[in-house]
Amino acid sequence: MIKWFAGLLALALVGSAAAQPAPPPERWHVREGDYVVHDFRFKDGETLKALRLHYTTLGEPRRDAAGHVTNAVMVLHGTGGTGRQFFAPQFADVLYKPGGVLDPAKYFIILPDGIGHGKSSKPSDGLHMRFPRYEYDDMVAAQHLLLTEGLKVDHLRLILGTSMGCMHGFVWGETYPDFVTALAPFACEPTALVGRNRLWRALAIGSIEKDPAWQGGEYTAEPVEALRAVEILLTIAGSAPIQMQLSLPTREAADAQAARVLDTAATATDANDFIYQADASRHYDPSPGLEKITAHVLWINSSDDFINPPDLGLSEKFAPRLKHGRYILVPASDKTHGHGTHTWAAVWQDDLAKLLAETEH
Repeated sequence: MIKWFAGLLALALVGSAAAQPAPPPERWHVREGDYVVHDFRFKDGETLKALRLHYTTLGEPRRDAAGHVTNAVMVLHGTGGTGRQFFAPQFADVLYKPGGVLDPAKYFIILPDGIGHGKSSKPSDGLHMRFPRYEYDDMVAAQHLLLTEGLKVDHLRLILGTSMGCMHGFVWGETYPDFVTALAPFACEPTALVGRNRLWRALAIGSIEKDPAWQGGEYTAEPVEALRAVEILLTIAGSAPIQMQLSLPTREAADAQAARVLDTAATATDANDFIYQADASRHYDPSPGLEKITAHVLWINSSDDFINPPDLGLSEKFAPRLKHGRYILVPASDKTHGHGTHTWAAVWQDDLAKLLAETEH
């Protein structure tokens, strides 16, 4: 599937030899599982008889005398990603190492696949466009059920969210203000997606829905030409100008990368899943309730993020409304990766360590 906001995206876009993450070390105590929610009711009133929520965990939960987990950390992926993306070396090798900021020997790390993603329930399982039209509030409500009912976790030490996960972090802070000690939302804005941000998503969705091969979602073969158009949009949206200039220094290199995108873009993507993933943000807008967030917030964006351009001044507008918030805009450099900077932990690990230290009880 297109990992369009996933942590590996920046690598793929610049044409570097991005290998698949190596199997996680045994010392991380990695486990995978599924929690099934029966008769899950979505915000619009639709229900799903059995909603499967897949997750991966690292480390072991620690409980206090009353049985409450005290060391749980949840890391939330971006649109099109999965929890397993956080085994990519630029994230895992930096944070999960012994003594690292998110050392699994210290923390119980939970990596869920959001509704519509990975091994969780999604349209391509069989319902196609009859799958309930989920939105971010539904995804967060399902994560809450996974934690409280599935994993018996009633408090989180930290939520670290990237891109869509960043937006989920703001929703979490408002919906369950006493559940989380600290929030680390990376690469998003806490306001409705409008302007260019909504436009390019609508163009991507429309390119699929206008393709006769889509057949209203009942295709037997993927609408390849539409998905190729989608990948073109995603390549630009996820681009990192400095990284691309360094990695594609000649006309020949840039043209070769364009050919790779055009030739391989649609080989492993489900069009219906993509439509749902891209459209799930349609009602997102936590801006009216930012004062409800009581958790300590470390909010980081990068200057070279096409999707969240700093030129709009949104962060400066909203950051002062966070009671315990710190906003950082990372300057563009050869160390940043556009929107994908959210997954390059070397850029921001010191700030995350400071957040955890400041909120240690």
